[in-house]
Amino acid sequence: MRDFLFALRSGFGFLTTIPVGISMEGIEKLMKHIYLFPVVGAVLGLLLAGIAYASSFVLPPILISVILVISIYYLTGFNHIDGLADFGDGVAAHGAREKKMAAMRDTHVGTGGLIVCMIAILGLFASLFSIAETNKMLLPFALIAAETCAKQSMVTIAAFGKRLHEGFGAMTVENTKKSDFIIGMYFSGAVCFLSLGTYGIVALFVSQFAALLVLNSANRHFGGVSGDIVGATNEVGRLAALMFIGGYTWMQL
Repeated sequence: MRDFLFALRSGFGFLTTIPVGISMEGIEKLMKHIYLFPVVGAVLGLLLAGIAYASSFVLPPILISVILVISIYYLTGFNHIDGLADFGDGVAAHGAREKKMAAMRDTHVGTGGLIVCMIAILGLFASLFSIAETNKMLLPFALIAAETCAKQSMVTIAAFGKRLHEGFGAMTVENTKKSDFIIGMYFSGAVCFLSLGTYGIVALFVSQFAALLVLNSANRHFGGVSGDIVGATNEVGRLAALMFIGGYTWMQL
């Protein structure tokens, strides 16, 4: 039980900006319990849900959406969207895999990464605004489901991908077993169902399908998965879930 709690605490240190402390020992413990990623996501979702609920009493939908975008990146940091930028640069690069991997590793953000991040943030804002404008009281539950889906997406790509090179990404891919994927899906399914009912389950499957699309793209362009790609999948999984929820909510009008 002590190792489990240590791994869970390390999950918050690894995946969020919450100051719980992180160490190499903690990361090693976390790597033995990868299925805890969506648990961290659910707690993050609850924090974001509280912000959405409180702001709904005083702010219009457009400002709620802005506050939530800021809150998401304040709580999760910029590592994942930085991974999305690197992934975008790699995919956009022309030439052999070696050239694409060099573009992905380049510390400077290129046009591909910039455009992909702009699309992701605009999509995130638009989805949040669509939900908030349609039903403010639904937004907190959507955030719980979406953040859980985002972290499960990371488990999915790690479970079915193969590592590209050494690093935290390689550790995640090497240590993620199919059993982690299954346990994570059961937990995520329960959270999504309790949050949004049947279409919460659909949002989960949409986000995992999006994760598999990222995996397919990574395999084609790079031949495997790196830490940047795992981080990018977090952003893609969240966006896919929120876009589905926002679109479904709008269609019910």
